[in-house]
Amino acid sequence: MEHRIVGPGPYRATRLWNETVELFRAKMPLRKHRCRFKSYEHCFTAAEAVDWLHELLRCSQNFGPEVTRKQTVQLLKKFLKNHVIEDIKGKWGQEDFEDNRHLYRFPPSSPLKPYPKKPPYQKDVIKFPEWNDPAPGTSQENIPVRPVVMNSEMWYKRHSIAIGEVPACRLVHRRQLTEANVEEIWKSMTLSYLQKILGLDSLEEVLDIKLVNSKFIIHNVYSVSKQGVVILDDKSKELPHWVLSAMKCLANWPNCSDLKQPMYLGFEKDVFKTIADYYGHLKEPLLTFHLFDAFVSVLGLLQKEKVAVEAFQICCLLLPPENRRKLQLLMRMMARICLNKEMPPLCDGFGTRTLMVQTFSRCILCSKDEVDLDELLAARLVTFLMDNYQEILKVPLDLQTSIEERVAHLRRVQFQKSYPEVYQERFPTPESEALLFPEKPKPKPQLLMWALKKPFQPFQRTRSFRM
Repeated sequence: MEHRIVGPGPYRATRLWNETVELFRAKMPLRKHRCRFKSYEHCFTAAEAVDWLHELLRCSQNFGPEVTRKQTVQLLKKFLKNHVIEDIKGKWGQEDFEDNRHLYRFPPSSPLKPYPKKPPYQKDVIKFPEWNDPAPGTSQENIPVRPVVMNSEMWYKRHSIAIGEVPACRLVHRRQLTEANVEEIWKSMTLSYLQKILGLDSLEEVLDIKLVNSKFIIHNVYSVSKQGVVILDDKSKELPHWVLSAMKCLANWPNCSDLKQPMYLGFEKDVFKTIADYYGHLKEPLLTFHLFDAFVSVLGLLQKEKVAVEAFQICCLLLPPENRRKLQLLMRMMARICLNKEMPPLCDGFGTRTLMVQTFSRCILCSKDEVDLDELLAARLVTFLMDNYQEILKVPLDLQTSIEERVAHLRRVQFQKSYPEVYQERFPTPESEALLFPEKPKPKPQLLMWALKKPFQPFQRTRSFRM
């Protein structure tokens, strides 16, 4: 059973669905079964389908070993609803599939899901202000001037300008790098980095660029605490105090300093249920409906862990600050609970890690429209987040440095265009530096006296000495 890796790109969820359906129809073992004194060829029981498909999903790098048997049953229900399978009497269309001995078969044809067609988005090209362009509504011909009383001095000035002795004065319109320009630079370069990492020709099929808010990116980069958690300006969007206290209680278990009421048997389970109920009733998942396709596309890079972490870092910068803060606090709590050996079991029949993934995956990632594999994809993403949340929820320093250098460069250009003489004095060119600081002739190395002498020779007696 080999499941081809589906890489990043548009419609990844649909491509995964089609890949799974094709593999299930081609590889699922079929044999003869008896039911109510009647034999049926080329069929399988519901339990056999669950066993085989569960093993396939767990061994697939697209989904991972965290897939549960319950999730496999849910997927087979969707197979029955979409006529990928039918019962032995040819019935389909209802999600009444159960893990039992009921017989099912494949229909003669099982059409794959078509790829949805999205309206093409025009790529926004950022146009920076040109220094020579006049501001809207102004021109050299319509400059308001006051009437001038003609005298000999004024006549001489105008005559000098006319014959070219004095250059004419022209109104220079100076543009500045505005806050809106800086925001567009952050948005453009951030999306450019994401597109490069995903290896796509365009982000239009996985992301509506018009809905990306540059203010969110800048806030998520600079408005953070020492621990890297986003600080909100609007305190009304904070987590409710009772939810935050409950999360601190489980994250620091058994040292719950914030809670004054006495604890009872099963107290931790009630606290966990309180947190799960709050996150389960959010109107929108933390990663937002708009960014669903982008995050699902990044899941195709999990085989390259470092690259996937970089892509998730940039995607998380696009989140609204309140969503990013809630995600940071939730992932920190989940990771601490999983690593806490003193934490009693929060649910019978589930391990702590599996419980965390199954409880919070839907409130972190899900699609606004029905996507057949969204539960499996959400579980895969949350599993990776739990293992790498400290790196993923950091600000990518390479991106931040590149953007800051770009903004600083444009501001230097602005200053140079506006005040060329001052710029030349403060930032001289190599030519002007050569004029101000002429190169001094290098002194020749002095010859040492011992270098001129012959090397030491041993004393030799001569004939004159003996005489």
